[in-house]
Amino acid sequence: MKESRLYRIVRPLIKIFVKLFHRPTYIGLDNIPSSGKIILAGTHTHMHDCILLISSTKRPIHFLAKKELFKFPTGLIMKHMGLIPVDRSRKSPESIIEAKKYLDDDKVVLIFPEGTLEKEKGKLLPFKMGAVKLAYDTKTNIIPFAISGNYFGKDLTIKFGEPFKVKGNDLDKELDRLKDTIEDLRK
Repeated sequence: MKESRLYRIVRPLIKIFVKLFHRPTYIGLDNIPSSGKIILAGTHTHMHDCILLISSTKRPIHFLAKKELFKFPTGLIMKHMGLIPVDRSRKSPESIIEAKKYLDDDKVVLIFPEGTLEKEKGKLLPFKMGAVKLAYDTKTNIIPFAISGNYFGKDLTIKFGEPFKVKGNDLDKELDRLKDTIEDLRK
């Protein structure tokens, strides 16, 4: 699966925007491998989280995003940017199938385990099982991350943790372990 021309055009513009307006500090970028399949999973605190992550690595990132973003006309852009629509009102197996295709092609898939923006800054919402289940099914490492600070200040930080391997088949336990790992990255 080759990246679209639109992604290759828009990505440098996103990097410029992020550098001018957000000026984030990235910690642990060396935890993101330069090749091979990975799942990024972390906090979702602001609408600009996606562009911060796009600008963090040279690797194209394919996001699971709420299906409402795919309405005309923005839907055309979203699809060409490699976003994967998710129906948050029900289980969305077609989204997982699409994400697995990207992972089978050694790409990066990003999932916000909370499934939506945090309602109260600094307080994680309950995690959904998607990232852990996808990692388990595809034998893919998760790179956990946490975003903290002011988006238009000088203290915005994105911290990437060490690769998280789902161990065993007690996925509820692994989900709790992922949440604890991400919580620790916020400190």
